[in-house]
Amino acid sequence: MSHSPEPVWRQALAGAQILFVAFGALVLVPILTGMSPSMALLGSGIGTLLFQACTKRTVPIYLGSSFAFIAPIIYSIQTWGFPATLCGLFAAGWLYLALSAVIYLKGVGFIHRIMPPVVVGPIIMIIGLGLAGVAVNMAMGKTGDGKAVLMDYSTALLIAGASLATTALVATKAKGIFRLLPILSGVAVGYGISVSLGLVDFSKIAAAPWIALPHLVAPQWNWSAVLFMIPVALAPAIEHVGDIVAIGAVTGHDYTERPGLHRTMLGDGLAVCCAALIGGPPVTTYAEVTGAVMITRNYNPVIMTWAACFAILMAFFGKFNAILQSIPAPVMGGIMMLLFGSIASVGLNTLIHARVNMHHPRNLIIVSLVLVFGIGGLTIQLGGFNLHGVSLCGIAAILLNLILPRDKEHDPEQQHAS
Repeated sequence: MSHSPEPVWRQALAGAQILFVAFGALVLVPILTGMSPSMALLGSGIGTLLFQACTKRTVPIYLGSSFAFIAPIIYSIQTWGFPATLCGLFAAGWLYLALSAVIYLKGVGFIHRIMPPVVVGPIIMIIGLGLAGVAVNMAMGKTGDGKAVLMDYSTALLIAGASLATTALVATKAKGIFRLLPILSGVAVGYGISVSLGLVDFSKIAAAPWIALPHLVAPQWNWSAVLFMIPVALAPAIEHVGDIVAIGAVTGHDYTERPGLHRTMLGDGLAVCCAALIGGPPVTTYAEVTGAVMITRNYNPVIMTWAACFAILMAFFGKFNAILQSIPAPVMGGIMMLLFGSIASVGLNTLIHARVNMHHPRNLIIVSLVLVFGIGGLTIQLGGFNLHGVSLCGIAAILLNLILPRDKEHDPEQQHAS
């Protein structure tokens, strides 16, 4: 792929802008899950460089923290602890590697056959709705599990409401590049109100060093966490295909052919594994960056290299990490309500876009059972293992899709997927 010569300073500036666009969502995941924002930045930067190595630096896309893993990480850390959760996330990265091998050997059609929209749609919905209560509790001034009160109820609702309203307004009314920063805007307004009300503790920020080495955490083997986390990766893996097609539509290049979808999936998988090994959240190809590329019309993959290098540098600023961790719970609670709902809406849109016929008994059974299993909190005990949440829903959806008889004549969704 050829690119017209561009001054290095302009490439660096474009890279800084890309990181700025991705930044709000990138650090939101570790803030919500209790992980380190510094490790998220480090994992994102290294992950993007790994992705570029696998794709021969031909795809202008950046890898940031994956929203699909927010609710599962929160649950997993509460249940098995942080090192075990990292083990599960590392295993999720291996699912990407396995899918990469399957795509290389059998073509991308195989993935769509075992995971058509009727399977992927409700799984994505459960990822969004599974811990909706966490967002609501935080917005009301409580901890995510609702067991402890962190702030006065009315004050918390005021802050959460302001954060939510700002995010929604910027997403719908802002123009140009600012439309890509709704989350960052919501955090800024909520944080500003919190500071004015004296609710932010600046002592930890003052005590934090300017330069600090990120704290590395090693994974610890845990079968339950592995079985829980692997199905979670199904949805972002399928979303990865959509992101690669989308950036290809923007630039006019078919990246599924060259460098090939197996290479992009391999790069994403290695990035997820790397992030888990150092203690950061999983990364994924970012739709926000695709939007920025579309607006700026700068298709040079080198700017993503600059963005990755800037992210790695920022990981070593200790005060920056302390500022992010000082954000009060209601600020994030307000934004999480919209965020989790948005993820559920993506799942619903998957069903609508594929024209899944919900009058067809087969489709109705798959979607209905997955939603009730996930929202109702069904747990199946197998020996020493517990299957529940996204893991149970993912396995149930795939098995139901394989077992229930198909009727292509009366099922537009199956016709669409075939």
